[in-house]
Amino acid sequence: MIALNGQQLTFMTYPNGETRVDGEQILKLAESQNRISLKYETDGDLLKLLFVKSFLDDHRHTASLMISYMPYSRMDRVEGSSVFTLKYTAHMINAMNFERVTIVEPHSDVSTALIHRSEAVYPTGDLLQQVLEETGFRMEEDYLFFPDAGAQKRYGKLGGYRQLIGFKKRNFETGHIEQLDVVGTVENKGFRAIIVDDLCSYGGTFLLSAERLRELGASEVYLLVSHCEDSIYEGKLLSSGLIDRVYTTDTILSQASTDKIKMFPIGGMYK
Repeated sequence: MIALNGQQLTFMTYPNGETRVDGEQILKLAESQNRISLKYETDGDLLKLLFVKSFLDDHRHTASLMISYMPYSRMDRVEGSSVFTLKYTAHMINAMNFERVTIVEPHSDVSTALIHRSEAVYPTGDLLQQVLEETGFRMEEDYLFFPDAGAQKRYGKLGGYRQLIGFKKRNFETGHIEQLDVVGTVENKGFRAIIVDDLCSYGGTFLLSAERLRELGASEVYLLVSHCEDSIYEGKLLSSGLIDRVYTTDTILSQASTDKIKMFPIGGMYK
């Protein structure tokens, strides 16, 4: 999905699959300082982004870009014969020559390193206070849980909280996580735990995390992630009874179709 200055753009598709772009709509919405928003749904959105930015360039309009979820951000390194797709996606965005690029909660700092004139914003940290209040979090008794070292690196700077960290043991042949150990000391049972991370797909890691936290004595377990894919509805996380509620934003998720999920609109949070 592509929006220009807060208004979603509409695109038509020709019978052969080519995209028709409405230049009149773009010019009506254009301002002296334009803001394009990319909510990635398919690779076709990157092509639409190219068309819109190029059209604005032709009419001497500058623009900045806000990326709700950075496409291919999980492919931020080369392993074996894998293709470094994040690098090539960044090349594509750099070629469009935006005045500024804002990325909502990138998976790692590789995204901002690769994309010119970019900065990152982190709604998870900003939303945490709302989640703490809604869940009745007690600073002296309850815990933030980071599923792995990467999450702890991203969010561990949130000071003043009791913290637990997950250590995953993965089967590299199947890619499945076979075991998750918890690093940290739990003093008393009956605590609340909030799992904090950047992205949820089917929720397997968080299901395993919730199981371990329950075994350690957690009475309530919540999940806070900035990006949540629609595939969460296909996994077992929501029906497991192990997670009391998921808190996320609309950077990827299309709608919160169950009371188990509370979705915060990202629009307007960052300008």
